[in-house]
Amino acid sequence: MAITALPPDTDADIARVTEALAMITPRWNVRIMLALSGPPLRYSELAARVPWLLNGQLHPKLKSLCDAGLVERAEHTARHVTYGHTGRGADLLPVLPVIVTWAEEHLERPDRPLPAIEQVEDSLTLLTRRHAAALLWVLKQRGESSGRTLARIVMPSSDWTNVYPPLRQLVADGLVDTDGIGQPYRLSAAGDALGPVLGSLSAWSAGQPLRQADQHPVWGHPQATPAPKGWASNQPTWRNRDLFSHAMPARPMAAIPAGGPRR
Repeated sequence: MAITALPPDTDADIARVTEALAMITPRWNVRIMLALSGPPLRYSELAARVPWLLNGQLHPKLKSLCDAGLVERAEHTARHVTYGHTGRGADLLPVLPVIVTWAEEHLERPDRPLPAIEQVEDSLTLLTRRHAAALLWVLKQRGESSGRTLARIVMPSSDWTNVYPPLRQLVADGLVDTDGIGQPYRLSAAGDALGPVLGSLSAWSAGQPLRQADQHPVWGHPQATPAPKGWASNQPTWRNRDLFSHAMPARPMAAIPAGGPRR
């Protein structure tokens, strides 16, 4: 079922990316995915890696990740059950450094150094705002557009004025710019720079190699070769320390409210 008035291929692309974001954005999901890097773990072993989650919190998170096809539950015997990444889950991990690279360049620098995992979580919060993916797609394709035009394309079955709350949120988050009330909207530098992130999520959600991100019809930059980051693992299996800080705290510090340049 179409969610926008865009061509079917583009509409399906946005729907896949939106679904992918919905899988990983809920609180703690990315941390659990990272904690599962490496050989499969028993429940107790995994719980020890995420000690801030109570038993009643971890179990439903694991179930949702299993239902999403990112984590696999293997029952070896009645008393021996392990959890590990599926192939799809493992393929998702290399997208995370791409998100961190964008966050380091385009989100406001906080008062304290942030572990890369918090950069990922802040960025995902911005991208899962309601209608955010579709609005970013249209603005990337069309350049400047009025609110009415965006509403006609992004939410064709709704009253066109309903486009303004999500647009105002994207402006507040620093992903979209406008010169004022009644003026057209356009991607900000930070919004335009989301190409590698959204291209990678599109490639992953379509089951393609991540190198296809550069060829994305909307977000691709075939000549772009991002500089390698020292914190990104080049090994096939990611390790816990690749995106966590050097020492895992008993519980993460209180999250900084996400919100574009202001976080």
